[in-house]
Amino acid sequence: MSAQNYVTLFDTTLRDGAQTRGVDLSVKDKNFIATLLDEIGVDYIEGGWPGANPTDDAFFAAPPPLRARFTAFGMTHRGRKAEDDPLLQTVLNAADHVCLFGKNWDRHVSEALRISLEENLGVIAASVALGVKRGKEVLYDAEHFFDGYKADPAYAVRCLRAAFEAGANWLVLCDTNGGCLPHEVFRIVGEVKTLLPNAPLGIHAHNDCGCAVANSLEAVRAGCRMVQGTLNGLGERCGNADMMTLIPLLEKMGYQTGVSPQQRSKLTQASRALDELLDRSPNDAQPFVGRRAFAHKAGMHVSAIAKNPELYEHAPPESVGNEREIVMSDQAGRANAAMRLRELGVDVDDKDPRLATVVERVKEREARGYSYGNAPESFALLAKNVFDPAAQPPFGIDGFYTANAVALGGEEAKSEAEARVAVRVGDAVTSQSATGNGPVNALDLALRKALLPFFPVLENVRLSDYHVRILDTKSATAATTRVCLEMEDMRSGKTWRTVGVSPNIVTASVEALREGYAYCCASLNQGKN
Repeated sequence: MSAQNYVTLFDTTLRDGAQTRGVDLSVKDKNFIATLLDEIGVDYIEGGWPGANPTDDAFFAAPPPLRARFTAFGMTHRGRKAEDDPLLQTVLNAADHVCLFGKNWDRHVSEALRISLEENLGVIAASVALGVKRGKEVLYDAEHFFDGYKADPAYAVRCLRAAFEAGANWLVLCDTNGGCLPHEVFRIVGEVKTLLPNAPLGIHAHNDCGCAVANSLEAVRAGCRMVQGTLNGLGERCGNADMMTLIPLLEKMGYQTGVSPQQRSKLTQASRALDELLDRSPNDAQPFVGRRAFAHKAGMHVSAIAKNPELYEHAPPESVGNEREIVMSDQAGRANAAMRLRELGVDVDDKDPRLATVVERVKEREARGYSYGNAPESFALLAKNVFDPAAQPPFGIDGFYTANAVALGGEEAKSEAEARVAVRVGDAVTSQSATGNGPVNALDLALRKALLPFFPVLENVRLSDYHVRILDTKSATAATTRVCLEMEDMRSGKTWRTVGVSPNIVTASVEALREGYAYCCASLNQGKN
C-alpha cells in the first residue's frame, strides 16, 4: 500500500456529529456508534470533548475496545499557561490521541480570544508541545483556516507552522463556516503544501454550501492525506462531509483507505443503523446508501439495466451493501414489470402479453392517486392478480365500522375510538372489535385480532410507519387521500410497504392495512415458515 496514495479516515460523528440539532447521544449511543465505525474500518474515532460535559466524561472513562485510534478533542490553552489549564489537562489525560483546535483567522484572534496575533502563535505552540511532551499523538485542527487564509495568508500559515514545529503529527485545515468552494480549496491546499511540503495535511469540511464532500476530495487531490467526516453527514448547521459518500468516492478516484471491500459492503447497513438509533427518517436520495440510490423508474432505463446494469449505474449497489430497485409507476414499461416480477420470484418472459396488462393497470391506478414506487408490495399483489386471477386472496374484509368519542373540556380533548371489522377466511367469517387512540389504530387492532387465529405469523408483525398525503388540496375536506404504510416482521427485520387511496382517510387506511396483512400472510406461507 503506497503511503502517498493512502488517505486516512478520521470520523467525528461522536463529537461534531453530536452537535446536530435534535441529536442527543447517551453513553450507550456513543458505544454503539463507535463500534459501528470500527466495523467499517475508519482509522480514527473522535469520541468527544472530555471535561466539557458529563456524557463525554463517562464515555472516555470506559470506552469500548476499538481497533481504530480513539481520539479526544479539545482546545488550545486559554487564560493561563498550558500546563495549568485544567480543561487541556483533562483532554490530554483522556486518550493517547488528541485533536486540539486553535484559532487561525486573525479576526477570531482579536475579536474572540482578544489577544495579540503573536500571543496566539505562542498558545498554539505551547498546547501542542505539551501534548507531545506527554507522549500523545497530536492533531492540530486549524479552525476557520480557509477564512483566515483568505484574510491574511501569511498569518494563517504561521499558525500552521507554529503547530508543526511544536510537534503536531497532522495539520487539519478546517472550513469551519462551510463557505469555501471546491476550486478555492484546491488552490489554497496546494499553496499550503508548497509552503509546508513536509507537513501531513488533513481536511475538515462543513456542508453549508453543499460542497463538503467535493471540498474534501479537492483537498485530497491537492495534497491532503487525512479526511474528516461523519456518518450520514451529521454535524453543526448543515452538517459535515458524509463519510458514507467519501469512502466509495476516494476509491473511485484511485486512493486507498483502511476500508476493505467487505467493510465497504457494510456502509448501507451502518447508515441505516444510525438513522434507526437516532429515530430519524433516512435520506432516500443519499448517494450510495440511500434507498433511491439505485432505484430505476423510467422504462428506457430499466430496459437498458436488464441488458447491462453499468449502462445506468455508476457502481454496483452490492459494493456498498445496497440493492437495486425497479420502480413501478406511470412512467414504467414492460421491462420494469418483468424485472420487478423476477425479483418477486415470478419467472416471466419479456414478451408475455400479461406484462402489458400489469403496466396498464399500474398507470390507470397511479392516475387515480396510487403510488407503487413507494409501495412495491402493493404492486406485487396487483401483478399476482393479473398473472394468477384464479388465486384466492388469503382473506377478505366484508365490512367495518368505526366510532370516535371525544370528550371536550379542560386543557386538552380526550379521545377514544372503537372499531369493528368482519373478516372472511375461506368459508369462515369472523367479526372482532377493538378500541384505540384513533379510528385507524382501532381498526388495525381489530383486524389483527380477527386474523391471528388463522395466521399466527401476524403475532410478530407490527405497523412501523404510517404516512398520509392529501392529493387534491383544493377539494379541502373532500380531497382524495393516499395512505402509505410500512409493516415489519420483528423476527427477521423484513419490511414491506403498501398503499391505499380513497376520499375517506379511514377507507384508504383499511385498504393499505388489508394489503399489508395480505402480503405478509401470502409471503410467509400463512404462518407455516
